[in-house]
Amino acid sequence: MPNASARLIVLDVDGVLTDGTIWIDDAGQQSRRFHIRDGLALTLWKAVGRQVAILTSKRSEAVRTRAHMLDIDLIEQGAEDKLPGLQRILAATGVSKEQTAYVGDDLVDAAVMRQVGYPIAVADAAEEIRAIAWHVTSRPGGQGAVREAIEFLLKREDEWEKALEAIGVLR
Repeated sequence: MPNASARLIVLDVDGVLTDGTIWIDDAGQQSRRFHIRDGLALTLWKAVGRQVAILTSKRSEAVRTRAHMLDIDLIEQGAEDKLPGLQRILAATGVSKEQTAYVGDDLVDAAVMRQVGYPIAVADAAEEIRAIAWHVTSRPGGQGAVREAIEFLLKREDEWEKALEAIGVLR
């Protein structure tokens, strides 16, 4: 288990922030479903001075919109090879890979997960991804898995109550 404090969490989208389902209507428009608890967890994460980034192999206006709603400025979309995207994110944040958590679910996440200090897999991730992870959530992607990962990290570092206080939950 890593010793450094996680300062940055990088998130895959499909299968992590969503359940991996993409709806396509008769007009060819795509839709994704996001879990509200993941959004609150990201607010908690940022309330204690941590950073968030999205790194996804797909391009989607829905992802850009959700990132904007969550005040996430660091977005790498269309990254079939995710390592260069990770390097750009690390350069932009000034955070080391050892202080970076990555939440993934499928084989395209493996290379990044091998590079970061905190590889995390969602419960329904591919077997190979769960094997790389040092933490596997009990919740599947799109069902509050990001919330669980953030809560795990903040509690591990004794920052959970500080985060709750920062957003006014504990007063």
